[in-house]
Amino acid sequence: MSEHTIALVTGANKGIGYEIAAGLGTLGWRVGVGARDEERRETAVAKLRAAGADAFGVPLDVTDDASVADAARLIENSTGRLDVLVNNAGITGSAPQLPTTVDVATVRAAVETNVIGVIRVTNAMLPLLRRSPSPRIVNMSSGVGSLTRQTTPGTETGPVSAAYTPSKTFLNAVTVQYAKELSDTNILINAACPGYCATDLNDFRGFRTPEQGAAIALQLATLPDDGPTGGFFDDAGEVPW
Repeated sequence: MSEHTIALVTGANKGIGYEIAAGLGTLGWRVGVGARDEERRETAVAKLRAAGADAFGVPLDVTDDASVADAARLIENSTGRLDVLVNNAGITGSAPQLPTTVDVATVRAAVETNVIGVIRVTNAMLPLLRRSPSPRIVNMSSGVGSLTRQTTPGTETGPVSAAYTPSKTFLNAVTVQYAKELSDTNILINAACPGYCATDLNDFRGFRTPEQGAAIALQLATLPDDGPTGGFFDDAGEVPW
């Protein structure tokens, strides 16, 4: 059993995921860099190690049952447990996403990665998380998934979307259900909004940096044992559902 705190960040080879891994690395944690692209994954691991982080690569495609199962076995064999899981991997889906014209395959792909992928990875990692003294799960969501914001006149919530935006609302709902089921355990699970960050997910149109977007994930990953669970947070505090 490793003496270090062990974390896994999915989609950690670039953008916000990479910055989350980097931030956890600065805490002295051992960080698994989950990513499906081998070259990008190993490049990210090398960069993190050069910066002093104890990083290791985890081949991981969140849409593939076998890949996720293999990732769980890799972590079990190398560390024996998992303390923190950050479900960061996600896609926006192809445009346009107007509800009246969207290709249903676009909706299906967004839900498969952004929701079902989270369920798939979380359930595979739960046996390892249960071995931790203070397990934490952070689901990277988005403020556009807030139904309150979507229905408040004058609130900027991005373009009309029948795939990406509802997938984040779905993810928020799933996060609440996990919290309800796990309420009698020491596992804390929350959804995080990183804000509108400049990443290749949005063609770098965002006004926040990936490092700024990673801050809320780091906060939720390091919650004390009496911290919140089943919540939705950004830098300013709770995000309305």
